[in-house]
Order: sequence, then structure tokens, then C-alpha cells
Amino acid sequence: MGTALFVFGAVAVVFAMVKGLRIVPQAKVMVVERLGKFHHVAGSGPNVLIPFFDSPRVMEMRVGHNYHRSHLVDLREQVMGFETVQVITHDNVTMEVGSVIYYQIVDPAKALYAVENLALAIEQLTMTNLRNIMGGLTLDQTLTSRETVNTKLRTVLDDATEKWGVKVTRVELREIEPPSAIKDAMAKQMTAERERRAEVTKAEGDKSAAILQAEGEKISRILRAEAERDAEVARAEGRKRATLLDAEAKADATRMVFDAINSGGGATPEVLALRYMETLQELGKGDNKMFVPYEATAVLGSIATLKEVFAKEGTTKAQPAPNAAALSAQSLSRTLQTQPPAVPVRNRHALPSEE
Repeated sequence: MGTALFVFGAVAVVFAMVKGLRIVPQAKVMVVERLGKFHHVAGSGPNVLIPFFDSPRVMEMRVGHNYHRSHLVDLREQVMGFETVQVITHDNVTMEVGSVIYYQIVDPAKALYAVENLALAIEQLTMTNLRNIMGGLTLDQTLTSRETVNTKLRTVLDDATEKWGVKVTRVELREIEPPSAIKDAMAKQMTAERERRAEVTKAEGDKSAAILQAEGEKISRILRAEAERDAEVARAEGRKRATLLDAEAKADATRMVFDAINSGGGATPEVLALRYMETLQELGKGDNKMFVPYEATAVLGSIATLKEVFAKEGTTKAQPAPNAAALSAQSLSRTLQTQPPAVPVRNRHALPSEE
């Protein structure tokens, strides 16, 4: 009898140990209740529960679109996506918005005892606040201010779920679907805006090209004018240099002639006669020139006499107007009358009988 009781007791102890031994995986915990009251949170690894006294609390979690019950509480960051919900913007445009949130359970006891169904509570809270936030924005703001909507929604959810032992880390708007009519209008608006930008860009390009062309022409004219100015200055400098060199050459030539005359005995009549002939040769070069030697004084005197005869006859009868030849002769006659008479040059080598 005693042996049977011993065996029965040993089997009961082994059964209790097997029944009460629980293995908790990494990053998960188990909320343990003793006689229906929260006792402790069993961490990762082996844990021993007292049979018939300790029991794990069941938690309902959402995986994808389905809910399942589990004795373990996952402490990792979890993602929860929601189907699209209809929202009405501030300018009365109905659209469908889908969202996704990332959250993490930081206090398993609060997640089980502070709220009845954590997953359902987060889902309903997200949809309600999403409608409120989107209702305060216009259509254009909802399409262009996703970051603002995400920040506002995350702040609201984080404040509301803090007492549930949950930390909302991130909220994202997954999709925004306006009505078909709004989409068509937006497509037309986008096309018109792109055409306007193309026209503006083309006009700005034409303007820039015209400005650059005008600046190029201006610079070209300035450079051309500077080049012409430099060329004129260079030509003037060349003419000046040539004139100076010519004058210096003539001065040197005159100085050499003067020195040669002085070294040869002075300006003798023979030398003057030679220079006279050379000067006559220089003056006789070229066309349309009239040369009157100094020895033609007697002939010009006869012309003057004829002039006086014509003047006397003019008192008795009217004379026709003198032609150009007569006027030239008269002018030449007056010029020669005003000049002093020629002085004969005495020959240095003349014979004494001629003196």
C-alpha cells in the first residue's frame, strides 16, 4: 500500500513538473496569473509554473488581416496595415486612403489589462484620427503634405496608446486614391502646367539667346573700334616716324652739302650755277608745269609794252574782255616789274682786259 502511494506521488510530481515547465522564445514574454490575478511576467528561457495555481494569460494579436490568440507576447516592432477607408477633405472631396503603422509593446501587463483588444483598439483609433486629420486639409494639401499627415497621426496615436503599454514608432500613408473625375481633372491640369512651363522655358531661352547675341555684337563692335583705333595710331606713328626720318635725312644732306661747299672754297659762282641747274631739273619734273628762266625778262618786258598799248586803245573804243591767256600774261608782267633787275655775275677768272 505504501509503495503504491509512493509511486503515485512520484508520478504526480513528474506530471506537475512537466506540466508547469514552459519554454519562452527570445524576444517574447509570458504574462503569468496566479489564481486569476497578475503574478509576474515570465521572460525568455525556461520557466516553471505551479500547476492548478499559475496559468498564462492569453493575448489576441493580429497577423495580416486575421486575429489569433497566443500565450506569448511579442516584444518586437510589429507592422499593422489597414484597408483603405473613405475620408472627406476640407473642400468636400471624397477619397480613399490606406495607411500602415509600426508599433512595439513596451509593457506586456498594460497591453493585456489596460485595453480589452489591443489590435482592434489600435485599428479603430488609427481610422478615426486619420479621418479627422484628412478632414482638416484640402485636396492639394493631402496630396502634397504626406509627411505632415504622418507626423500628426503618429503623435495622436502615440499619446493615446501610451497608457496601453504600446509605443507607435512610425505611421505611413500607403495610398491616396481620389475619384476618377478628380484624376482626369488633375491629369489635364498637369498637362496644361507642363505646356506652360515649356513655353516659359522656351521664352526664357529665346531671351537669353537674344541677350547673349546682343552682348556678342556689342563686344565685337568695341573690339573692332579698338582695333581700328590702334591701327590709326600705328599708322600715325609710322607717318610721324617717316616724316622725322625724312627731315633728318634732308637735314643731314643739307649739312653735308653745306660742309662740302665750305670745304671747297665757299659758294662760288660756279657752284651756284651748278646748284641752279640742278634745281631747274628738279622743278621741271612732272606734268602740267610751266618753267620760265630768269633770262626771259626781256621777253616779258615786251609783253608789258604790248599791255600799255592795249590800255591806250581801250580809251577810244570798247575792248572785249581779255581771255585767260591775256590775264595770265598781265599778271606775269606785273610780277616781273616788281622784281629787282638781274645783276650779272662777274667771272672770277675773267681777263684783266674784260674788267
